[in-house]
Amino acid sequence: MKTSLTIILAILNLTVLFAQIPSAEIQIKTAELAAPTDKRAGAMIYGYNNQGNWVVLRKGTNELICIGDDPKQKGLSVSCYHKDLEPFMARGRELKAQGKTFQEIFDIREAEAKSGKLIMPKQASNLQVFSAKEENYNATTGEVTKGSYRYVVYIPWATAASTGLPTKPEAPGMPWIMDPGTHRAHIMIDPVSKE
Repeated sequence: MKTSLTIILAILNLTVLFAQIPSAEIQIKTAELAAPTDKRAGAMIYGYNNQGNWVVLRKGTNELICIGDDPKQKGLSVSCYHKDLEPFMARGRELKAQGKTFQEIFDIREAEAKSGKLIMPKQASNLQVFSAKEENYNATTGEVTKGSYRYVVYIPWATAASTGLPTKPEAPGMPWIMDPGTHRAHIMIDPVSKE
């Protein structure tokens, strides 16, 4: 009896999840919001199919890769990054799927990047995140009434000394370097709160 109830609850949870997955068109429309306007049409897009599986929704023709919103999370969060970051991003997704913690993922990628197994970009590479609160996003139409951008520029192995950047933000919207001296060193530019 307990097993039957567990199976029924699992089926209901999957049914709710699948009902919440926006169409491929909506996922593409919203994922593109993270890309610069002139690059949107040519960006590769990852998202979810009707079964909730991670898939390529559109093959790209330029240097950008965009990630659709996770339907299991509240609100909207989409991102877009340079294709040279794909080995780093793909390895992170693979390790997360294996159940690794944030710190385990960091440590594994750090070791692999140092050994040359994980190829990191040789130049600065941008990632942009566009997000909106749940009340400002309509998953049925893909319309967003308010949203904000966060910018991340990956510069592996860079430090505060090599960039002249502080290691924490000292003013709203000020660039700063996070994870300095590591494979994951990146410049953070957080949105300035309008509230």
